[in-house]
Amino acid sequence: MKNIVKLVAGVAVATALGAVAAQADITVATAGPMTGQYATFGAQMKAGAEQAVADINAKGGVLGQKLVLEIGDDACDPKQAVAVANQMVNKGIKLMAGHFCSGSSIPASAIYRDEGIVQITPASTNPQLTEQGFENVFRTCGRDDVQGAVAGAFLAKTYAGKKIAFVHDKTAYGKGLADETLKAYQAAGGQEAMYEAYTAGEKDYSALVSKLKQAGIDVLYVGGYHTEAGLIVRQMREQGMKTVLVSGDALVTDEYWAITGDAGEGTLMTFSPDPRKNAVAAPVVKAFRDKGIEPEGYVLYTYAAIQSWAQAVTKAGSTDTKKVIAALHANTFETVLGKTGFNDKGDQTAPAYLFYIWKNGKYDYLN
Repeated sequence: MKNIVKLVAGVAVATALGAVAAQADITVATAGPMTGQYATFGAQMKAGAEQAVADINAKGGVLGQKLVLEIGDDACDPKQAVAVANQMVNKGIKLMAGHFCSGSSIPASAIYRDEGIVQITPASTNPQLTEQGFENVFRTCGRDDVQGAVAGAFLAKTYAGKKIAFVHDKTAYGKGLADETLKAYQAAGGQEAMYEAYTAGEKDYSALVSKLKQAGIDVLYVGGYHTEAGLIVRQMREQGMKTVLVSGDALVTDEYWAITGDAGEGTLMTFSPDPRKNAVAAPVVKAFRDKGIEPEGYVLYTYAAIQSWAQAVTKAGSTDTKKVIAALHANTFETVLGKTGFNDKGDQTAPAYLFYIWKNGKYDYLN
């Protein structure tokens, strides 16, 4: 009987220790378009999150605990994003380093707010996300009103007297960026020649292109993603148009050139300063390249989202959401993006946008 009691007691102790060990892990997540036409950006986020978690764990984890990463696929669909958010709540995540599309981040953010989960998006640029007043929402990227201000002023100055058209894909990101850019363009004295919407996901934009050609459009500003922008510029060239295509940060992927080929030559776009060029990011960039991964686009922005949260947890001495939120607002963080911080809305304290140009299959700063 004594042996049985000891055995039962031993099993109970082992079970308890196992439960403690299981609780020792901290679960974090990223979510974005892991499938679908924007999957290239989901792949960027996944790569950035996996490397950040691996690097943090290699240095002892957070508060002595290892991080475990969950991946969610929202396919940039708002309803699917809400479903993913609820799934992540059930998995007990402490951080959501996502989503990608603003149209996904905005509805999902309400779930994270209600459940007390910190959300740091590396890519959702629509101002509405942080204008909701949710204290748990942050972003390592910039905002469309800042990006649009840079783009609109540039268009008015560089293409004064030219016919400029503005088109968008009706999404929270695309329409928001086009509208902010148009607003800045008008404020600088510009008058648009055309303002149109198109449907994302189609393959034939010849009707839109013909309309642009008939109107004699010199410059086309596209508020939307690389897939549609690539098709539009290709079809413009097929109709003999030399119209310059200008767009935003969603064209920061080599997949754009894979769609356009030489038709993409001279395309202009706005994006934040390339973090791959930061000296502090060099070891991480090398680690990615050693694996055959080019850390373009939002790879390092996702990495920085997890970095910032981990440092905030360390400063707070706890994963308690309210304490982490306070630490995120009160401190600056050393990340692959450089020194970063967040204002009272959760936006980056020093976001900046520059112009890039596609040349010979590569993009770099516009001189």
